[in-house]
Amino acid sequence: MEYGNINWLVAIVGLLAGMGLGGLGYHLFGASASRLQYQRRQLAERERELSELKEGLGEHFTQVGMMVANIQREIRTLEHRVTEDASTLHCETPATRRLDAAKQKTLAPRDEEIPTPRDYADGTGGTLSEDFGLKSDTETSDAPQPPRY
Repeated sequence: MEYGNINWLVAIVGLLAGMGLGGLGYHLFGASASRLQYQRRQLAERERELSELKEGLGEHFTQVGMMVANIQREIRTLEHRVTEDASTLHCETPATRRLDAAKQKTLAPRDEEIPTPRDYADGTGGTLSEDFGLKSDTETSDAPQPPRY
């Protein structure tokens, strides 16, 4: 072979090797690029779903708030009607009874002293006498007395 042909041959082999390496690199890096593009699409789809859920949740709470307001309005209407019916029947409601009780004066302490409770009996029978108030005096004189300590 001639020396000039070898240069052309090396150039063609280098071109083919470069194209092969370029194709291989594109395949390897292109796959990661397509995978990255797929992940971006998935992320965008998830973000869209999340925003839809947030909007739905906001609507749900708005509806629940309206329902609670309706229930409160119905409760007030029902309380008003019960109060009117009670007034026509001349009945006292628990709320008016509480108000009336609050308006009453409290009991004033008396000047008389209340005796302190005792745990012993009066008289000479001793503390905690067993015969206190159970037998008459004639019967107690015949009965033996318990020992006193």
